[in-house]
Amino acid sequence: MSDLTSNDKKIYRNIGISDLGHYRLPAAGVVSILHRISGAGMFLFLPFLLYLFKKSVTSEISFSIFRGFMGHWYIKLVVLGLIWAFLHHLIAGVRHLFMDAHHLLEKESGRNSALAVMGLSIVISAIAGLKLFGAF
Repeated sequence: MSDLTSNDKKIYRNIGISDLGHYRLPAAGVVSILHRISGAGMFLFLPFLLYLFKKSVTSEISFSIFRGFMGHWYIKLVVLGLIWAFLHHLIAGVRHLFMDAHHLLEKESGRNSALAVMGLSIVISAIAGLKLFGAF
């Protein structure tokens, strides 16, 4: 009788907030979450970007105000974050389009393309950051 009541099936359940420290998300999942976060960040910082654009093109005086505003390191850090968000969102979007167009649904190709998205967005953002902070 005990053989009939034992259940050897693996139990799948939803992951709660308390389980996040123990759960390792695959690379494709990390890219997916970062794609959403970068899109939301760009949307939320759109008024800031429009303000910067307005200050840069209105007149020569406003452009000099813009240059002074952009001289602060913390503003450059915010702009660098926005550059990363744009690049990551763009590259991840191209990845999704490519995977949809070519029906690439294998686990290994998804992992490799996710790692490529993270690597490319970080490397290109680092190069842009070096230019932004005046390294070259």
